[in-house]
Amino acid sequence: MTESKSTEILTEPVEDKETRSAKARQLLGMKGAEVEEKSIWKIRLQLMKPVTWIPLMWGVLCGAASSGNYTWSIENVLISLACMLMSGPLLTGYTQTINDYYDREIDAINEPYRPIPSGAISLGQVKAQILILLAAGIGVSYLLDQWAGHAFPTITVMAIGGSFISYIYSAPPLKLKQNGWLGNYALGASYIALPWWAGHALFGDLNPTIVVLTLFYSLAGLGIAVVNDFKSVEGDRALGLKSLPVMFGITTAAWICVLMIDIFQIGVAGYLMSIHQNLYATILLLFVIPQITFQDMYFLRDPLKNDVKYQASAQPFLVLGMLITGIALGHSGLS
Repeated sequence: MTESKSTEILTEPVEDKETRSAKARQLLGMKGAEVEEKSIWKIRLQLMKPVTWIPLMWGVLCGAASSGNYTWSIENVLISLACMLMSGPLLTGYTQTINDYYDREIDAINEPYRPIPSGAISLGQVKAQILILLAAGIGVSYLLDQWAGHAFPTITVMAIGGSFISYIYSAPPLKLKQNGWLGNYALGASYIALPWWAGHALFGDLNPTIVVLTLFYSLAGLGIAVVNDFKSVEGDRALGLKSLPVMFGITTAAWICVLMIDIFQIGVAGYLMSIHQNLYATILLLFVIPQITFQDMYFLRDPLKNDVKYQASAQPFLVLGMLITGIALGHSGLS
């Protein structure tokens, strides 16, 4: 009897830890967390996939750095946080919610525990969430333009344009995600270029150099976007969606993914050298080394099993490289 109780005491904390971990993953919108959730607010948050907000919030910081005008005043910090709120929780939350709405048939195959296919939230509630997040995001973008004193509502136009891209990415008849190349580039540009432009326009003048370079950098973002396709291969194939893993197979798509990330990051480093920002270019190139290491250790060996582990280990070097690039552009005087 004593031994039995002792065993229960030892095993219970492990089970509790696993349950807490699963609930946290589910709340963040990560795959592989099949925990029943009753709170409607947690279900709404799960639809918004908070884990996806981080790159866009970081992109705002990169854009602010590339403007060359950012200073660490309380006002600037607060307005930057407002821009991050727009880019992350509001407009990315809108994007993820609308994507789940139109992907409910695919999710019923790949991730039946997601809020919509599981029946945890009604379609009417999902539609209301989409409209509220969209309106709030555009509203904040308008206030940011007013703060920056823009004669032309640059940030508002970008917010509306990005929201439209999010809609046609997920919704028929265009549904850009049906095309592996076009859809993933639209996603990559939304994660890198758009928040970068917003942060830059908030503190400086958006110019062709920044626009072209970040669109080029977004080709690396295409590689990151492909990583998310590996978890949906079965459903994509069943419903005729031409993701890169479906079109080229798992192994070839994994190579396309890592090469896009590395080649275009190296290309940005080459541009920094051309404008005599050699120190920053060298740092950016050094960040590619651990990326390649983790690509070989995890992703190329088993992209289906190791996609999350790979993103957690390698992606920080990509986003740190983005910030280094932003700082370099801010120091160069070309931005």
